[in-house]
Amino acid sequence: MSADTSRRIIVLRHAKADWPNQVDDHERPLADRGQAQAKEAGVWLADSGISPDYVLCSTSLRTRETWKLAVHGLARRPRKTVYEERVYEASPGEIITVLQETPEEYADVLLVGHNPGVLGLTQILAGDEGDPEALNRLRLGGFPTAAVAVLSFTGSWKDVEPGVARLDTFHTPQD
Repeated sequence: MSADTSRRIIVLRHAKADWPNQVDDHERPLADRGQAQAKEAGVWLADSGISPDYVLCSTSLRTRETWKLAVHGLARRPRKTVYEERVYEASPGEIITVLQETPEEYADVLLVGHNPGVLGLTQILAGDEGDPEALNRLRLGGFPTAAVAVLSFTGSWKDVEPGVARLDTFHTPQD
C-alpha cells in the first residue's frame, strides 16, 4: 500500500463493566448491560459496512469480552487480532505509538480501549476536522461505554499523529 492509501481507525470503548469486590481493575468483567452494548456495537459496525482487517485490543478482561461479543455481529472476521498490553491505561500518545506500528498491509484498524485514552486519542487525531454533528456530540457527551468513533486519513500508519485524521462518525449505544 502506498502513502496515498485511505485508512480508517475505528475506536471502540469497552462496554459497561461490572465492579465486583476483590477484583483487580484489569480483570473487571462486563456487566449484563455491557454484554448487550457490545453485541449492539458489533451490529452497528456491520450495518455501517465497517469490517476492520486488524484489531488492537487492550488485554483487560472487559475489552476482550467487548471484542468477543462485538465480532459476532460483523459480516467477516478481521484478518488479525492483537491483544496489546500497552493499550490498557494508555495515554493518547501511547496509543498513537501503537497505531504507528501497524503493518502497512492493513487499511482499517479497530482499537478496543479505555477512557480517557480513547476520548483523548479521537480528539487529538481529528482536532476540528470531520462531521460537525459527530464532533459536537463527542465534545458535549464524551466517549461513553461501547461508543464507536470512525476516523479516516490518507497515508502510512507511520504518519498517524495529532490532527492527521477526520472524524467521520460517532455512534453511541441506545441504552
